[in-house]
Amino acid sequence: MRKLTSAWAALAGAAVGLSALVGCDASPLARLQVGVSTEADVRRALGEPAAVYDAPDGAREFEYPRQPEGHENWFVTVGADGLVRAIRQALVPATFARVVPGLDKAEVRRLLGRPARTTFYALKREEVWDWRHGDAATPMFFSVTFDADGRVVASGSGPDPRREHVGL
Repeated sequence: MRKLTSAWAALAGAAVGLSALVGCDASPLARLQVGVSTEADVRRALGEPAAVYDAPDGAREFEYPRQPEGHENWFVTVGADGLVRAIRQALVPATFARVVPGLDKAEVRRLLGRPARTTFYALKREEVWDWRHGDAATPMFFSVTFDADGRVVASGSGPDPRREHVGL
């Protein structure tokens, strides 16, 4: 029994060491370079995107959401030449400001990426999409309310309710 316990302890130690090593690379995005990295590099670093959006000029935008537990949603634009043109974090005030009444769900998804959660309110015939943003010290939610036609009627940001309920 003692051998088995020490084997498990060694295995657990190796797992902790491996997770620490993986944690040293703050983000696979750090390996990507605008104007240098290719679509293949993006897929190797980040995996398959949640969605791909085509642009009229032949560029494509790859969506990499980190919701529901993360506080970021990333978009990587690859030009028609196959090189990375831009890398953007969608969950920032400048992007939130672009969410205005009248936009439809597809337009909001294209701006912000996949939400952390969606809630439908049958009596009001409204749907609310929420994204986590901010950081560990100040976790926030950005919410968008859609009417029965799937159009934005309101949006706003506030504290992450999970943090308030646990008393942190």
